[in-house]
Amino acid sequence: MPHADLKIGILALQGAFVRHQQAIDKLGVCTVQVRRPSELELCDGLILPGGESTTMTHLLQTEGMWPSLTQFAKEKPMFGTCAGVILMTKLGLFDITIERNGYGRQIHSFSASLPISLPSGQKEIEALFIRAPKITEVDSDKVEVLGKYQDEAVFIQQGHHLATTFHPELTDDPIIHRYFCDTICL
Repeated sequence: MPHADLKIGILALQGAFVRHQQAIDKLGVCTVQVRRPSELELCDGLILPGGESTTMTHLLQTEGMWPSLTQFAKEKPMFGTCAGVILMTKLGLFDITIERNGYGRQIHSFSASLPISLPSGQKEIEALFIRAPKITEVDSDKVEVLGKYQDEAVFIQQGHHLATTFHPELTDDPIIHRYFCDTICL
């Protein structure tokens, strides 16, 4: 499916959804802000942005979106960042254990140079960790680790689902969004 036909949904209930939309738009891919279950039908893939995971969970329950997200994930790819990884783990999409705010509070937020491995090869990226969750356990038989920070998984893939504990949407490097659109969604 060429990019002209690809539609990426961005969960737009709370969090950094606008920055994800801008990153995808720069790739020439159509985006859809998703606020209701019916809007998922328009999407070929879905991004779950960072934000506050307990607030996002509450809003998803209030809007009746949990069953729709579960069904969507069975057939189509999702990409979660920061709190989005927590939501995807609650949906059972990753065989990992994750700890909210695992690197500390807002004051402990940081950026780091991070080597990542993609099918196109290795690349060094700048990763922004803002009250980031920490992946504490990974089922290596099911989850592929694409990037680590201090020996801990921070960029993972399981099947057609992708996740980062950091915020790639807050940098100018589109490599992870491009990987999601070009490889995972097509």
